[in-house]
Amino acid sequence: MCIHEYSCKVLSVVGGQSSLSRAEVDKVRSEVDKEFETETIVLKKKRKEKMKKMSQSTDDDLGSLFGDGKAGKSPRFANKITLKNLTAGMKLWGIITEVNEKDLVVSLPGGLCGLVRASEAIDPSLHDEVKGDTEDDVLSTIYTVGQLVSCIVLQLDDDKKEKGKRKIWLSLRLALLHSSFTLDILQEGMVINAYVKSIEDHGYMLHFGVTSFTGFMQNSSNDGSRGTQMVVGSLVQGVVKSIDRTRKVVYLSSDAEEVVKHVTKDLKGIPFNLLIPGMMVNASVRSTLENGIMLSFLTFFTGTVDIFHLGKTLPTSKWKDEYTQNKKVNARILFIDPSTRAVGLTMNPHLVHNNAPPSLVKIGDIFDDSKVVRVDRGSGLLLEIPTAPIPTPAYVSVSDLSDKEVRKWEKSFKEGSVVRVRVFGFRILEGVATGVLKVASAFFCICVLSHVNSYVRTSAFEGSVFTHSDVRPGMVMKAKVIIVDSFGAIVQFASGVKALCPLRHMSEFEIVKPRKKFQVGAELVFRVLGCKSKRITVTHKKTLVKSKLPVLSSYTDATEGLLTHGWITKIESHGCFVRFYNGVQGFAPRAELGLDPGSDVSSMYHVEQVAKCRVTSSVPASRRINLSFLATPARTSEDDTIKLGSLVSGTVERVTPHGIIVDVGVKGYMKGMISFEHLADNHGLASKMESVLKPGYKFEKLLVLDVENKNLILTAKYSLVIAAQQLPADASQVYAHSVVHGYICNVIDTGCFVRFIGRLTGFAPKNKAVDDHRADLSKVFYVGQSVRSNILDVNSETGRITLSLKQSLCSSVDASFIQEYFLLEEKIAKLQYSCSKPSSLKWVKEFPIGNLIEGTVHEEKESGFVISFQKYNDVFGFITHHQRKYLTASHQLLYAICNSVQCEFYAVGRSTVDIGKTVKAVILDVAKMDHLVYLSLKPEFVNRCVENSDSCTPKKMRKRSAHKDLEVHQTVLSIPDAKFALGYASLSDYNTQTLQPKQFVNGQRVSASVVALPDSSTAERLLLLLKSNSEVDTSSAKRAKKKSSYDVGSAVQAEVTEIKPLELRLKFGSGLRGRIHITEASDGNIVEDPFGNFKIGQTLTARIVSKAKVENSNNFRWDLSIKPSVLADQADVHTAVEFSYSIGQSVTGFVYKVDKDWAWLAVTRDVRAQLYILDSACNPSELHDFQNRFHIGKPISGYILSTSKEKRLLRLLLHPVAGGLLSNGASMTDDLVSLSSETVTSHICEGAVVGGRISKILPGVGGLIVQIDPHLSGKVHYTELADSWISNPLSSYHEGQFVKCKVLDIGHSGTGTVHVDLSLRSSLVGIDENSKELQSYVKSCSNRYEKIEDLHPDMAVEGYVKNITPKGCFIMLSRKLDAKILISNLSDDYVSKPEEEFPIGKLVNGRVVSLEPLSKRIEVSLRKTSGTKVPKSDKGGFSSLNVGEIISGRVKRIEPYGLFIAIDQSKLVGLCHVSELPEDRMDNIETKYKIREKVKAKILKVDEERQRISLGMKGSYFDTNTDAGAPADDGSDALDEDDSELSDQNPNEFQEPLFPFENGKHPVLAEVESRAAVLPLDVPLDETDDSPVNDVVAQSPEPLDNKSETNENKNRRTKKKEMEEREREIRAAEERLLQEDVPRTADDFEKLIRNSPNSSFIWIKYMAFLLSLNEVEKARSMAERALRTINIREEAEKLNVWVAYFNLENEYGNPPEDAVLKVFQRALQYCDPKKVHFALLGMYERTEQHKLADELLEKMIKKFKHSCKVWLRRIQRVLKQKEDLVQSVVKRALICLPKHKHIKFITQTAISEFKTGEIRLGDVDVIRSLFERTICLELPLKKMKFLFKKYLEFEKSYGDEERTEYVKAEALKYLEKARP
Repeated sequence: MCIHEYSCKVLSVVGGQSSLSRAEVDKVRSEVDKEFETETIVLKKKRKEKMKKMSQSTDDDLGSLFGDGKAGKSPRFANKITLKNLTAGMKLWGIITEVNEKDLVVSLPGGLCGLVRASEAIDPSLHDEVKGDTEDDVLSTIYTVGQLVSCIVLQLDDDKKEKGKRKIWLSLRLALLHSSFTLDILQEGMVINAYVKSIEDHGYMLHFGVTSFTGFMQNSSNDGSRGTQMVVGSLVQGVVKSIDRTRKVVYLSSDAEEVVKHVTKDLKGIPFNLLIPGMMVNASVRSTLENGIMLSFLTFFTGTVDIFHLGKTLPTSKWKDEYTQNKKVNARILFIDPSTRAVGLTMNPHLVHNNAPPSLVKIGDIFDDSKVVRVDRGSGLLLEIPTAPIPTPAYVSVSDLSDKEVRKWEKSFKEGSVVRVRVFGFRILEGVATGVLKVASAFFCICVLSHVNSYVRTSAFEGSVFTHSDVRPGMVMKAKVIIVDSFGAIVQFASGVKALCPLRHMSEFEIVKPRKKFQVGAELVFRVLGCKSKRITVTHKKTLVKSKLPVLSSYTDATEGLLTHGWITKIESHGCFVRFYNGVQGFAPRAELGLDPGSDVSSMYHVEQVAKCRVTSSVPASRRINLSFLATPARTSEDDTIKLGSLVSGTVERVTPHGIIVDVGVKGYMKGMISFEHLADNHGLASKMESVLKPGYKFEKLLVLDVENKNLILTAKYSLVIAAQQLPADASQVYAHSVVHGYICNVIDTGCFVRFIGRLTGFAPKNKAVDDHRADLSKVFYVGQSVRSNILDVNSETGRITLSLKQSLCSSVDASFIQEYFLLEEKIAKLQYSCSKPSSLKWVKEFPIGNLIEGTVHEEKESGFVISFQKYNDVFGFITHHQRKYLTASHQLLYAICNSVQCEFYAVGRSTVDIGKTVKAVILDVAKMDHLVYLSLKPEFVNRCVENSDSCTPKKMRKRSAHKDLEVHQTVLSIPDAKFALGYASLSDYNTQTLQPKQFVNGQRVSASVVALPDSSTAERLLLLLKSNSEVDTSSAKRAKKKSSYDVGSAVQAEVTEIKPLELRLKFGSGLRGRIHITEASDGNIVEDPFGNFKIGQTLTARIVSKAKVENSNNFRWDLSIKPSVLADQADVHTAVEFSYSIGQSVTGFVYKVDKDWAWLAVTRDVRAQLYILDSACNPSELHDFQNRFHIGKPISGYILSTSKEKRLLRLLLHPVAGGLLSNGASMTDDLVSLSSETVTSHICEGAVVGGRISKILPGVGGLIVQIDPHLSGKVHYTELADSWISNPLSSYHEGQFVKCKVLDIGHSGTGTVHVDLSLRSSLVGIDENSKELQSYVKSCSNRYEKIEDLHPDMAVEGYVKNITPKGCFIMLSRKLDAKILISNLSDDYVSKPEEEFPIGKLVNGRVVSLEPLSKRIEVSLRKTSGTKVPKSDKGGFSSLNVGEIISGRVKRIEPYGLFIAIDQSKLVGLCHVSELPEDRMDNIETKYKIREKVKAKILKVDEERQRISLGMKGSYFDTNTDAGAPADDGSDALDEDDSELSDQNPNEFQEPLFPFENGKHPVLAEVESRAAVLPLDVPLDETDDSPVNDVVAQSPEPLDNKSETNENKNRRTKKKEMEEREREIRAAEERLLQEDVPRTADDFEKLIRNSPNSSFIWIKYMAFLLSLNEVEKARSMAERALRTINIREEAEKLNVWVAYFNLENEYGNPPEDAVLKVFQRALQYCDPKKVHFALLGMYERTEQHKLADELLEKMIKKFKHSCKVWLRRIQRVLKQKEDLVQSVVKRALICLPKHKHIKFITQTAISEFKTGEIRLGDVDVIRSLFERTICLELPLKKMKFLFKKYLEFEKSYGDEERTEYVKAEALKYLEKARP
C-alpha cells in the first residue's frame, strides 16, 4: 500500500465513524511507516551513487593542491582552500571579523573561519609592553574588524561539540611569517609588515619578528589609519624607503598610496619561502582553467585564481575571453602551501587595492529583483543583488535552488532572468553572498494531529529566526536536540541555527545523567538566555520557560519595583548574586533574603535556583542592581525606625556559630546581630571575647551598621563606636582627602572593599592598599578587620569611592587602638573570673605596676627566671633576659622621653640570680588571666623605688593592671626625664595588625608623643604614640594649614636627606620633601662639584623657587635654590624665567646623561642642552673616550649653535660659533630637527679642523664618507687619505673609526644639498710628532697639485689608477686633476693584460708628456725611455742587421695579421706577417704559437729610417735541413685573409706595434683598399660568431687628434717620400703573390670554379675580385650564378654566399636597407630561416647598424621563441649595450622556452653576465639568490643532490652557521617531497 492510498483511505473516514478497528488501524500505519522508510533508504542510496559519480572525476583535481612541482599533468581546476587540503604551515590572507577579549576570528579564503588566540596575536617580545600600555582589552586596541592580516595555520582540531567540523587555529606572529627574512634579502621598495615596538617623539620603533634587524617609521607618514591611534603592538604595513645596513635599521613609510601601488620586483630572485600573503605581483596569464585562470609571476612561480577572485566581481559566462594568454594583470597572493608549493592569487579589485570588500547585505535579507548573471553547469547560479552604492554578487549552489529534484535546472534559469533570493551566508574575503532559492527548506517536521501524519514544510522565506542576529534574549522557541554530552546539549532551531543548553539549565534540579533527560532527536521548548559572539545559550528550566514576568536583559531595563525571574549564581554570607538574561547580574543582600537571625544563607537557597526578584535600586552606569527576594517591602512607622549609625545597648541572648544574638529592646525590631569580628578592633581580643561571652552580658554601646529583616546588624568595635558621628552613610557625606574609619567586607586579588554605615562601600585597589606592592592582600587584611581609609576620589555619578589603605597615609593620630586593648582586657578578665569567687582578682591590688616587691627565685627557664611569692601560691613572677629574642612582642620595654623627646629601649634588668635566692624587683606589668607578674632587676627602676620609698608611683601615675595577648603588639616605655615613669605605646596599627611589627634593639632611643594621660578611659595608663606610626599626619585640615605657610619665594630651613650627583634631596617643614637642582647650587654654574661640601643631616637655608603638583598624586614637588643671588633677593624668584637664548651665546650646564652620540646637559631646571660627540673634540683618541670624558655632574661651558623654544632645548659647541652665522641673523627658535643647509654648515668653514667618523668606505678608489655632523657628511678623496704616496691607503681605515680631518671645500647645489670635501693628510690637520726631520719629509712627500699651472712637461708625478680601458688608463694626481696614459706608454715592455697589471687603485710613478691648460688635459707616460721611438743611440743596431740573415728570437706578441718577434741579444723587434709564416701555420696562428716561444726567422727587409724590420718564417727561406712547412696557400687567399683579419681587429684589445705601418695599414692592404672596398664581403662561417668591426685607423700608435695634427704639419716632400716607399712595398708584395700563382684574372677564377663548383670560398673571392675592379653588377650576377651552381645539399656553402650577398647589398645597394631585405626574403626560401636570421643579424652587428639589429632580433624572438640561441643572443646584445633589461628578458625567456632548456639558458646567461661584469665574483647575495633559483627547479634527484652539495659548500665558506642549517633543512624538505 502506498502512502497516497493510505492518505486517501484515512481522509475518507475522518468525517464519520471508521470501519476499521483499532488494531487494524495500527497494523496499516506500521506497514505504511515501513514502506516509507524503505523508499527513503532507496532514494538516499541512488542520490549518493549519483553524487559519487559526479564527483569522482573531479576529486583528484579539486581535492588536492598543485604547485610548480607537479609535472606531466596540466591542472583542470584552480586551487581552492577547503578543510580537506588545509594543512599546518600554510600561509593565508584573511580579514578580521571579530575581536574578542581572548581571541580573534579571521575570515579565510573559501568561506572558512579561523581562530587566533591572544598569545598568537601579539609577539611574545612585545607582550609586556602591550600589557603595560593597555590595561583593558588588549586585542581591541591593536586590531580592528575589517583589517586585512597575513596568518599561518598552526593546527586543525576536531570540534568536540560537533562532529565533522574542525577548528582552524591561526597565528599572526611575524616571527613565523618572516622566519626566512634577513637584512640582506630586504631591498628598497619592498612591502613588509611590522609591529610597533615603541612610540618615540618623531615616529615608531618597529619589530619585524626577527632579531637580526629593527625598523623605524616616521609619524608624519600617511599611514592610512589616521582615524585610529597607533599603540604598541599595532600591526602596520609599509614600504621600505631605505636600509641602514651598518646599524641594521630598516626605514619604512606606511603611506597608503605607496603601499597600494607597490608591486614586488624580482631584482635578485625571490625564494619561495619569502612569499607572503597579501604581496602584490605583476603576473601574466598562462592559461585558463575550468573554474579560473593560471598566472605566472616573479619569473619562476605560477599560481591560480579561482572564479570568485577574478578582476570583475560579476563575471559573465564568457569570462574566459577576457583573459588571453600572456595578458598582463596585477594580483595579490591569497594563500601559499609550502608542502605542495601551491600558490593562490586574487584579482579582486578591492583586495588588489588593499581594502576589504564591502558588506552591503545582511544574513536573512530577502531580495525580490535579483538578476541571474551566470549559470554554472553542475554548480549553481551567480546572481546580482541590487544594493547601493554597488551591486553585490551572490552565489546559489545547486542544492539550494529548489525543493524538488530538478534534472535539467539549467533550462529553468537563464541569464538575465530575475529571481527571489534570501541571503543565508556571506564570504567576507571574496565579498560574495551565498543565497537560497528554495520555497521550502530541506527538512520536514512530523507532527501528529488527530492520529494523522501530516508533513509540514517550513519555508526558507519565512520564520523569525534565520541567523544568529535574529535571536533575541527571552525568546521562547522550539528546537531539536542533536548532541547530548557531559557539558550539556546542543540544540538546533528550524532555521539551522544552533544553541547550547548548559547542563545546569537542562532542568530545575541537578541532573546526574543528562542523556536520560534529553534524547537526541527530541523536540523541546527552550528560552534564549543570551547571544554573544554567535554563541547562543538557552534554558529548559520550566520556571524560566513558562514565566510570564518581564525579561530583564539590560541594566537600563532594571527599574525600581520590577518583578522578574532570575537564577542564583553565587551565594555569599552577606547575600546572593543573581543572573538574568544577556549577562545582566544583580545582588540581593542578606537583609532582603527573608532569613531568620543567625541562619545560614545556604540553608535556604542553592546555586542555580530560580528566584523571583524585586529590583530595589539600580545604577546602570556602574552596572549595579540591588535586589530583594521579598515580594513587598517591609513597612515600619517613622517612630519605630532606628537610624543607621545610631548607638544602642543590648544584652546577650545567645551565642550562635555565626554570631551573637542580642536583645536591643527597641520596638519594631526583633533582635540584634553581632558577628565575631565586630567584638573588638583587635583580632586577638575579639577571639578571646568570643570565648568568654555568656548570655546576660550587657553591651553598653553598640553601633547600628545595617538592618536585615527587622534585625539590626551591630558592632562593638571601639574605633567605630567613638567615631559614630563622623561615619558616612551616603556617598554625599564622603569627602576626598579625608581619613575615615571602616571595616573590611571583602578581599579579592585586585583590592579590598571597605564598608562604612549601611551598604556604603569603597574600594581600595591593590596598588593603593599597601605600601609594598609585592604583598599578598589576603595575608595583609582579613574580612571584618578595622581599618583607617584615606578617601582618594568620590564619583558623584556612579557613587564609586576609591580609597587608600596605605599605612603611610592612614596611620593613627591618637591612642584609640591601644586604649581599646586595655579597656577590653579589663572586661575579659572580669568575664573570665565572673564565675569564681569575687576575691579571685584581689591579688592584683597587691601588685601595683612600678612598685618594688620581694620574691624568691623558683626555677630557671630558657628565656628567664620564675619568681614565687610567699603570700600567693598561684601567682608567679617572671624576669626575662636582656636579649630581645626572649621578649614577647606584646611586652617589649622602651625608655622614652615624653612629648617627642628621645627615648631608649631596654630589656629587663639582669643581675646575678641563683635558685632559692630572695630578690627585689620592680613590677613592669601584670597578666591577670595568667596569674603572671612581669618584673625587672634593672638598677634604674630599683634605685628609683628605693629613693622614693614613700611611693613607687609618680605623682600622676596610679596603680593599674595589664593583660598580655600574643597578637597585640604593644610596647612599654620608660621616661628617664620623668623619673623613669612607664608609658605604653602600640607597635601595630589598625591597617597593620597582620604584618610583622617594627623591631627595636635593647637600649634603642625612639621618639614618642603623649596622647592620653592616665584616667579611667585609659585603664589608668599613660598612653604614647610612636613617631614611626604617626609620621604622616592624616588630618587634611592640619596638613593644609601647615603647607599653606610655604609658597614660592619663602626661605626655609631644610635638612639634607640624600645627596645625588645632580640634585640635593631635602626635608623641611612638616614632612615636606624638596630638592635643589644642581643648577640652583651656585651662580654661573662654574663650580666643579657644588654638592661636595654638603653632608647628610646638615641643615641649610634655601629659598623655594618652584612648586608643582605631581601627576596622579595630591602632593607637590618643591624646588629650592641656594644660589647666593636668590637668597639675597627674593624678587628674582617671582620673575618668570623666559627662554631668551641667542645663537653664539656662552652657557654652562652640568652633564646628566651620556649616550653613544650625545652628551645631555642641564642648563637650568627646565632648559636642556645637547653636545654632539663630533663637536666635543677633533682628536680621535678623545672622541673614542667620549663617554668617559663627560661624566655625570661635570660642568661644561659651550656656545649655542641652535635653539628650540618649544622643546626648551639648546645645541652647544665647545668653540665659538662662526661669525657668518651671527651676521645672518638666524632665528633664535630654529627647530633642531629641521635644520637648513646653512644652519648645518654654519659652524663648519673651509680650513677648519674637525672630528669625524667614517660612515662608509666607497669601493675602488671612491675614498671615504666621513660624518662630521648629525645631518652632514663629507667625502675624502682617495689622494687625501695620506700624506705620502702609499699603496692601498684605505687599509688603515674601517667603518666607525674616528678621524681628524680638515675641511677643504664646501659647495652648495641648486637643490640645497651641501657637498663637503675633506682631507685626512696629517700635514693639513696637524702632525703630532715634534720631529722637524719628519715634518720636512712629510712636506716633501705631500705635494698635491690641484692646478694644471703647477705642472710642466717632463715633470715627475705620482698617482693612483682611476680607470683602465683598452686604449690606456687614467690616474688621479689629486682631487682636482686626472691624467691619461696611453696604452703604448704604460710600460717599456709589452703589456698583455693591462687590467691585471694596472688594477684600479695601483700607485704609479711617471712623467708629464703634454699639457693642455684650456681643456685641462694632462698626458703622462710610465715608460722609462724618453718616448715611443727608439733613441738615436740605438739606431746603430739596425746597421748590424743584413737582409737575408737568419736570426733567432722569441715571440713577443701574437696578432691576427702576424707575429712580433724580439730579436735575441738586442732590443729590436720585427714583424713577421701572416703571409710569411710557414704554410702549415698560417691558419689560427693564436693556437699555433705561444708568447715567448723561441723561433727562427729570415730578415726580409730593414728600414732604418722608419725603424722597421720585416721577417719571414717560410720553410723555403731556410736550409733543407730545417723544418720546412707545407706549400703556401694561393696568394689571393692570403691577400683577402690579410685584409679580413686586420679589419676585424679591435685596436683597443692590443698594444700598438713598435714599428707601425703608415696610416696603420699594411702596404698590401692599402693597395687593395685603394682599388675596391671588399670589407663587406667578409663572411663568418659560424652563425654565433660575433666578430667586432672597428676602425682600422685606430691601430695607429698615436691618438687620432695627434695623428691629424702630424699629417697637417707634414710637408709635401715627406708625403712624396712616403708614397714612393709605399709603392715599392706594394710591388714587392705583388711579386711574392705572383710567385705563389695567385689568380689575377677572371679566367683564373673560372678555372678554379670549374674545379670546385661547390666551394663558397672561391665564389666569394671571385666576387671580391670583381668589386676590386668596380664591377658591382658583375659581382651581383656572380652571386646569383653561385647560388644556382652550388648543389642544393650544400646548404652551408649556399648560406655563405647569401651572407656575402648581404654584405654586397649593404655596401652598394640603393637604398642599402631595402636591397638587403629583398635578398634576405629570397634567402629565407632556400636556407634554414633561423640561420639566415642569424647571418643577417651578424652583418648588422658588424656594421654597427644597432637599430636594425634590435628590430630584427625582436622579430626573431617572436618567430623562434622556443630557441635558446635566440634568447641568448638577445641577452648578449643587452649586456653589450649596457641596458638594465636583463631580468625582464630572462623572465620572458623562461616563460617561452621549454623547461628542458631552462638550465642551459640560465647557466649561459649567468656566464655572459659574469664575463661582462654584471655579476662579479664574490657577490654573495647574487650567488645565494642563484642557488635559491636552482633549488626551486624540478630536476632529477642526482642533479638536485649536486646542487645542494654545492650550495652547502658555499654557505660553509661564506655564510654562517644559521645559513648552513637552512640549506640542510631545505635539502631535507626536498627529500621528503621527492619520496613517493
